[in-house]
Amino acid sequence: MSIEISYSKKTISGTSVNLILFTNDRFNTNNLKKYLSGSDFTYINEILKTSDLKKNLFVFEVSSKRKIILVSIKNNIKTSDIENLGAELFGRINFGKNSNYFVNSDSVFGKHDNFLGHFLHGLKLKSYEFNKYKSKKEKRFISLNVVGTKNKPSSQSQLKFKALEEGTFYARDLVSEPGNILHPDEYAKRLSSLRKNGLKVSVYDEKKLKKLGMNALLGVGQGSIRGSYLVTLEWNGAKNNSKPLAFVGKGVCFDTGGYSLKPARFMEDMTYDMAGSATVVGLMKNLALRKAKVNAVGVVGLVENMVSGNAQRPGDIVKSYSGKTIEVLNTDAEGRLVLADALTFTEKKFKPKFIIDLATLTGAIIVCLGSEYAGLFSNDDKLSKQIFNAGEKVEEKVWRMPLHKNYDKLMNSKNADMQNINYVGGAGSTTAAQFLQRFILNKTPWAHLDIAGMAFSKYGGALNSGGATGFGVRLLNQLVEENYE
Repeated sequence: MSIEISYSKKTISGTSVNLILFTNDRFNTNNLKKYLSGSDFTYINEILKTSDLKKNLFVFEVSSKRKIILVSIKNNIKTSDIENLGAELFGRINFGKNSNYFVNSDSVFGKHDNFLGHFLHGLKLKSYEFNKYKSKKEKRFISLNVVGTKNKPSSQSQLKFKALEEGTFYARDLVSEPGNILHPDEYAKRLSSLRKNGLKVSVYDEKKLKKLGMNALLGVGQGSIRGSYLVTLEWNGAKNNSKPLAFVGKGVCFDTGGYSLKPARFMEDMTYDMAGSATVVGLMKNLALRKAKVNAVGVVGLVENMVSGNAQRPGDIVKSYSGKTIEVLNTDAEGRLVLADALTFTEKKFKPKFIIDLATLTGAIIVCLGSEYAGLFSNDDKLSKQIFNAGEKVEEKVWRMPLHKNYDKLMNSKNADMQNINYVGGAGSTTAAQFLQRFILNKTPWAHLDIAGMAFSKYGGALNSGGATGFGVRLLNQLVEENYE
């Protein structure tokens, strides 16, 4: 779906165009009379008299070739609801090969911060589709011509929304790619291409990782014919040399479970086990495109967890980058091994202000929170509150879960410093987070987001039509913009 948005100062009225107009929650049309012909105004009001006015919008088929759409702006509407309203509009006009609409910005009213910008942003986010591998593609096009002299988003605002959309779509694209295409070798290659956006990209291949001693990460990928990588993406947008904000992502491009093999049913969904890394990459691209006034670094561990004669075995012991040893009791608890090395590396090399990691880490978090909230685990109350508030504002919600030293005993090993799974049972997401916390060595503020229930949606959500969601890009952008720029 291609959507083009243009802006003009001219005012459109008459009987020859598709119009989008805004009204209050009671669909009072008095302020719209000057934008409509007498017959259209009468026709619309006659229908409204017998209609359920609890709806968010009405589509009036004035003729076979022309529509007038009324969108209700409710009192005290939240920003997230404005974006959802734009997404709902997309669902109502998304038919036919080509559609041209004129959006009357002068009809927007009320005290809303950048209403039209958020409205169109929601519409654009909802329009995403991944049809790259379909031999017959439907070429559909929607043109939105924003006309009028008032209430238009500024040029800077338009740039920010566009950057956020591109970052979110890039994350969705990465997650949507099949495993035979987006394996670690290809992924690392694609990340190198982001240098053109102003990011400093460094790729650590297996030779470099072995030299560094990242044996936890390398152990996960050793069963694959593909390489394993750690890739860093740096954005230096602050005028000073302040400590960077650090974001770390799990990039398991395909997860068979290794010798602790997953069931065949739904294994095809394990292409999205790299969604945490995709969020980090999408965020970094967004920050670069909008030239964010902040220093930030993204770190992603890219591996493929396969079964072969060289694959990691249950019972293997590996020495992590931190120097701590791990007994691998279950090869399907692999994401935490990738993150263990990535977290310590990030803390040591970049000495960041905070570290936030994202991973489709546990099925247990879906049991806890379903597909409504990501699990938040943290060693820092201030950072947790900032993440929670940012999530509420953009409707990418998180819920804080417990960490406690008493959980550590469930991860202690008789043969090594720790084991990678809790075989006692229960608290699967918490013990996984407790495991990760052991690799934060210098008390850096840290948060772990378990996004297993949020990264992919079979049924679609308010701002996506099903498939990869790009969850976390907008959340973390809000966090950065609100607290650190």
